[in-house]
Amino acid sequence: MERRSGVLLHISSLNSKYGVGTLGKEAYKFVDWLEKAGCKLWQVLPLTPTGYGDSPYQSVSSFALNYYYIDLDILKDKGLLKEEDYKDVKFNYVDNRVDFELLFYNKIPVLKKAFSNFNTEDPKFKEFGKIDVYDEFALFMTLKELHDFNEWAKWFSEFKTYSKEMEDKIKKLFNKNYLFWLWTQYEFLDEWTKLKKYANDKGIEIIGDMPIYVAYDSVEVWKYPELFLLNPDRTLRLVAGCPPDCFTEDGQLWGNPVYDWEAQKKDGYKWYSRRISEALKLYDILRIDHFRGFSDFYAIPAKHVTAKFGFWMEGPRFELFKDKLNLSIIAEDLGFVDEPLKELMKQVKYPGMKILEFAFDGHKENEHKPSNYNHNFVVYTGTHDNMPIFQHITDLPEDARVAYEDDIVKECKKLGIKANVSTVDKMIDSIIELGLASVADTVIYPIQDLLHLDGSSRMNLPATLSKDNWSYRISDGDLSAKLAKQLKELNTKYQR
Repeated sequence: MERRSGVLLHISSLNSKYGVGTLGKEAYKFVDWLEKAGCKLWQVLPLTPTGYGDSPYQSVSSFALNYYYIDLDILKDKGLLKEEDYKDVKFNYVDNRVDFELLFYNKIPVLKKAFSNFNTEDPKFKEFGKIDVYDEFALFMTLKELHDFNEWAKWFSEFKTYSKEMEDKIKKLFNKNYLFWLWTQYEFLDEWTKLKKYANDKGIEIIGDMPIYVAYDSVEVWKYPELFLLNPDRTLRLVAGCPPDCFTEDGQLWGNPVYDWEAQKKDGYKWYSRRISEALKLYDILRIDHFRGFSDFYAIPAKHVTAKFGFWMEGPRFELFKDKLNLSIIAEDLGFVDEPLKELMKQVKYPGMKILEFAFDGHKENEHKPSNYNHNFVVYTGTHDNMPIFQHITDLPEDARVAYEDDIVKECKKLGIKANVSTVDKMIDSIIELGLASVADTVIYPIQDLLHLDGSSRMNLPATLSKDNWSYRISDGDLSAKLAKQLKELNTKYQR
């Protein structure tokens, strides 16, 4: 495989005048910057609508697309808005933070204004409405809107259980609402397709991200409860998470319903296979989160408030992926790696992940050390769930910091790099170069690490609810010509 590098920067984190990154001008500018930097990959987080805790990993639909990323200036250029419709609307209070609550109250009305000027009789739009996954999302959002956006379990009883008769009734009585939510998907896809083509034409591929699980408050659980291990009344029976470890005494309680893999096996995992194939229509490469959950997954009785009392259950393993071996998939295989996961990774041959932030602990056998890689890995300084590496190093206790510095020097020597650990910034530069110099095919850097940002720029702190989560945005001027030049020189030096 070609040696490549790229940058992790979610759409929401792009700079823009309207409170959140969009698929407009700033996204195109970022593609241009990647080209100048010699980067061939742009990684984003899930494009799904954000849900509980503003997380793209807790969405109302595993297929739908986030309407907040629709660009208002593009809508103006299409004649669907006038500038006065949105130029004075308040979309955020802090320039480099997303305020999802404010977007909910202020951007959706602007989008509805644009929709009011859209021709719903357009034959292309009518044809689009036949795509079931977007049709289901639009129906589900119409019902949520009728119930003040409460989760489906709190709806009036007549709407809690899906039926074709109820669907037809809702579409007839609330047709305008339904068509609006359908249009958000139509417009997003139009903007996304053009942006992706622009990137691809410049030789840049897009890595997307797919959560392994779906949210309880989702169209999938509402309409297809047979896919999940639920109680007979469709309340939560078991939820997903991670067991206690050296990082979390109580483990991680994610709260997502777990799959009934035995039931899905009966039709050849049709739904999950569709989910993967639809994602690969959006992206060139797909990163699947928490891949170890396909070998064995940790399930916790829903009544518990921590993950301490869960148990392991067997996943679909190779059976789900035996017809998907030629797909461009990255397997997020971080965490506890047991024999079933090792066997699954051998069978699928997808590249796994290595994290440089974890590499320099003084142990020669540490799998995250660049000198221990083979080519079939995607290397990161950190992920969206990690502390930016500047803050990670700064927070190290003195003895761990000494070991960290010593390990960086040793790794640089092994890979023929001139090490510099005199400051945290110099250490980060050495770590970035170590990734690029390694034999791994692919290296991805979160933008926060390239910019040497502190912990205030962290994208997500797992298992917490905070307005700081998922809200980070780059500032005007962050994507400098100087940084692009430095990356270009390194990418050229290491033939990426």
